[in-house]
Amino acid sequence: MVATEPRELRSVGQRLKRIDSPKKLTGQERFTGDLRLPGMLYARLVGSPYAHARINGIDTSAALAVPGVAAVLLAADLPIREGENPLASDEAIYNGQPLAIVLAESEAIAEDAVLLVDIDAEPLDPVTSIEEALREGGPQTRFSAAHVDEAEARLHNSDAGAAEEKVLPANVTNTVDYRRGDIAKGFADADQVVELTITSEQVHQGYIEPQVTLVAPSPLGKLDVYTSTQGMFVVQNKVAQTLGLQASEVEVHQMPVGGGFGGKFGLNEAMVALAAVAVNRPVLLQLTRMEDFLSANPAPACEIRVKLGGTSDGFITALQADLTFLAGIAPSSPLGIAAILVGGYYRFPNMEITGQEIISNRPKSGAYRAPGAQQASLAIEAAIDELARALGKDPMDFRLQNCAVEGDERPNGGAWPRIGLKETLEAIREHPIWQEREAIRQRGHGVGIGVGGWPGGLEPATAVCRLDADGKLTMMLGSVDLNGSNTGMAQIAAEALGIETDDVNINVGTSSSAPWSGSTGGSKITYTVGAAVQRAAEDARKQILEIAAQRLEASADDLEIADGNVQVKGVPSSSISLKQIAELSMSGDGGVDPVLGRGASAITQAAPGFAVHMAEVSVDELTGETTIHRYVAAQDVGLAINPALVEDQIHGGVGQGIGWALYEGMAYDDAGQLMTASLMDYAIPKAEMIPNIEIILVQVPSEHGPYGAKGIGEPPAVPGAAVITNAIRDATGVRVTHIPVRPEIMARALDSAAAAD
Repeated sequence: MVATEPRELRSVGQRLKRIDSPKKLTGQERFTGDLRLPGMLYARLVGSPYAHARINGIDTSAALAVPGVAAVLLAADLPIREGENPLASDEAIYNGQPLAIVLAESEAIAEDAVLLVDIDAEPLDPVTSIEEALREGGPQTRFSAAHVDEAEARLHNSDAGAAEEKVLPANVTNTVDYRRGDIAKGFADADQVVELTITSEQVHQGYIEPQVTLVAPSPLGKLDVYTSTQGMFVVQNKVAQTLGLQASEVEVHQMPVGGGFGGKFGLNEAMVALAAVAVNRPVLLQLTRMEDFLSANPAPACEIRVKLGGTSDGFITALQADLTFLAGIAPSSPLGIAAILVGGYYRFPNMEITGQEIISNRPKSGAYRAPGAQQASLAIEAAIDELARALGKDPMDFRLQNCAVEGDERPNGGAWPRIGLKETLEAIREHPIWQEREAIRQRGHGVGIGVGGWPGGLEPATAVCRLDADGKLTMMLGSVDLNGSNTGMAQIAAEALGIETDDVNINVGTSSSAPWSGSTGGSKITYTVGAAVQRAAEDARKQILEIAAQRLEASADDLEIADGNVQVKGVPSSSISLKQIAELSMSGDGGVDPVLGRGASAITQAAPGFAVHMAEVSVDELTGETTIHRYVAAQDVGLAINPALVEDQIHGGVGQGIGWALYEGMAYDDAGQLMTASLMDYAIPKAEMIPNIEIILVQVPSEHGPYGAKGIGEPPAVPGAAVITNAIRDATGVRVTHIPVRPEIMARALDSAAAAD
């Protein structure tokens, strides 16, 4: 269902199959782990058995004696030139942290040798929780003076950092502080005030393909890096800096990515490169599932406290929120984003948002499809629901009365550009489930709604295209295709040039040959790279029309491209084919330049995206199990370049949101040991756990995106936890504030509510 129809377009807006689907569906696609090179060694990591320990020594002699083991590398063996050593030497700071790398002729030999590496370690007190991190006189992490990863923050358009330079507690590395109006007066003016605290566990991205990298020293002195990454140029720069090389000496071959969701921005590539240079042989490292759980970069745990006030006529008067994120051994970027979103969906005349990021003896936190947004949305949407109930207001009408629109101020001071939040709420309001919710409650079911937003990512991008000898267009890109984006790029190029999508070839080069592009993340590739593609194709079109004008003796303004030909408008008989133009530009006596289109974008205004979801659920009173019966996802997508691909993204995002809500959480014990280190313990929702999903595409075009498109990857993963917990509240009268809402948690909450009655 499309709530608003786009203007007439030829290629853009069509439901076309992904151009990468044949190879993936038939199993012919080759991923990094499928590659084999002459002389290649298999790497296995020796991880720390403790969350925090002093390393007194590592004995590798028994492992080196195993036939087929080529080397066992310690921190001192790596030829690092800049940055931190990826192997711990004197102190281990999280369970699973790499201490040594075993290199062997086969993976099985490497796995056997890992067990023979003897680690002499003295356990130290770890920081394992928010309470422990903030306890007076408690343990401290080694990197207490670390700072936010500014590159990752820019990638996700998190323009919020510490409010000011100040002395922070030992394990706190980053704070936010946003204020507006008079918070005390705002609550004094309120007729009702609600308060709640939500908590969320650490969550893994759950990609199918674990972290994997192959690095090979080439005979010409370069390093060839084959890797599953969301950012080819990020990897190139990181490897080059670590080894003291020029960027041109590192050739990154971006391989198909078997899922990333924010977790693959260059985790192990530098370490594998160091190992390959140390032994001067190709090295392949593919983490096992357990290694990935132990040492990758999951989303952090958090605690958010919200106090919200409103008047009897349905206006919000004040918001007070405090956010605490429990990151790993170094800070990551979700705090700033979460702070902007918790105070950005609605108009808050009086507002105070504070927050802190804590580091702990867990692996470094990373992005996970809208980092920070799921937790922030759960907190504010639960509070909005509770305040609407306290005021006796319809929760949809209450949201529509207070929702942010273009020009409203965000917590960090900037104004929202054109956004489709109100239109998306209205689309859900008209749905039959919402209209029939009173009858649904009579069946013992509940209906919940929730908003999810994303500020939109930004990074510059470039694209280059050429007209080939066969009259088709080849578009050259440097962006990683995670989700079918190359299919959308082909549609954008075809639309701009005036040809069929099948006549566009997308070529993604290596880091040495591809035009520069930002990393794939933050819902920005279609928005930024797509704009560059459109401009490159328009540049090529201009050149083509100029060549045709000379041959047809007509003004370029009087020409059009149709059916593979350039023709005089209204006179199809006066034409020249694109193939003929290509031949002219490539022949010695043609007298015209070859067609080479160039496009670039450096957009400075993001295109925020909003989704509003609705779910119908029931809860088993005995077991506490929650069942989702129906799910509706409405989203403002600007303009759907390929509606089928947009719907695919929404389906996947909803599935991940349900995982956040009901199933997924990484549990640690008091010693910092991960207790959910396999897919037998860490529950990712299976197909039968995901209901049928009805999708509504709302199209409020953006000003700068190609043909009005916005990024669409992040928003559908955001509202899930808020929607489902609001639906549970509607069905049971119980407000659950911890996610995931496992059956045992729900059962205890029901028992407590019954006892209170």
